[in-house]
Amino acid sequence: MGNREIFDQVSDMEKQIGELYEQLGDLKVKLSDLLEENHRLAHENHHLRHHLEEYRQDGDTDSKQPLNETKKKHHTLPGEGYDNLARLYEEGFHICNLEFGSPRRNEDCIFCLDFFDKTK
Repeated sequence: MGNREIFDQVSDMEKQIGELYEQLGDLKVKLSDLLEENHRLAHENHHLRHHLEEYRQDGDTDSKQPLNETKKKHHTLPGEGYDNLARLYEEGFHICNLEFGSPRRNEDCIFCLDFFDKTK
């Protein structure tokens, strides 16, 4: 085997390694996207199960309550916007009007927590 053939083989291997490296980068991006989506869906699923459980519990007690009290109770449930803000807060971002969207640095914010108290 001549020097030229060895050089050609090394060049081919280098090219293949470069292609594999690009594929690995693409897979890494896809995996990151899937992990983020999985986390978001798991969080949403948790909230939906919680709301379903509350709804089932309300269903058991609603048959004993007058109709107008039942309507009031359903209007007090937080909406989708509240869930989105709660998710943002749990992911480590401020939701208060002072620092909205900035990272919390692993500490609770009394203004953000006050927002949750107001919506209950």
